[in-house]
Amino acid sequence: MELFILIITLVILAETSFLTVKKLKPLRTGKRKIYIDTSALIDGRILNVARSGFLDGDIIVLKSVLRELQLLADGKDSEKRLKARAGLEAVAELERVVQVNTEVFDDGEGRKKVDEELLKFAKENKGAVLTIDYNLIKVAEAEKIETLNVNDLALAVRTEFLPGEKMEVKITEKGSNRGQGVGHLSNGTMVVVDRAANKVGQTVNVEFVRFHETSAGRIIFGKIARKK
Repeated sequence: MELFILIITLVILAETSFLTVKKLKPLRTGKRKIYIDTSALIDGRILNVARSGFLDGDIIVLKSVLRELQLLADGKDSEKRLKARAGLEAVAELERVVQVNTEVFDDGEGRKKVDEELLKFAKENKGAVLTIDYNLIKVAEAEKIETLNVNDLALAVRTEFLPGEKMEVKITEKGSNRGQGVGHLSNGTMVVVDRAANKVGQTVNVEFVRFHETSAGRIIFGKIARKK
């Protein structure tokens, strides 16, 4: 009998703890508003950032952003369809994250372009725009609107690569300059490889030569490593 009572007590405590955790996510707070754009949702890294607890505000998803994602998800371009669907799934996942409050806001019929809507609401409410869109960032800076760039965060906490370091990279396309091939690391960093234009579709051992960092992301320049 005592064992039965003990089990019932533990079950009640477990259920109470779960409810307490769920209540940690407020419906509305007095924090600043962070307006997230289509590019950040498609990128997907925002989910891990939100779960980490580093965001110091409420995430606002405008309905015009959702409409833009839906149009892309219904479009003919298969690559854009997949990315847009991933963006829509990211919204659903953000709403489940306990560490941050996420709200979908109806911004009307969408008479303005999505970027204009984001900037308008961020400016009116003294909020910030969360994006990885380089052009949007530049416009926001001109309007004195704060931006949060996931690429900047990734650069700040990245694992350093050093010149001379080698890594296997799959060449996926030709570069803009003659003879160059382009690939990407697992974290999305672009790698431009000299004399690799004829290696498209192949995985090659690349030696890193130099690095170029911008708000739009990091670019690594390298060459095909010599075989020992």
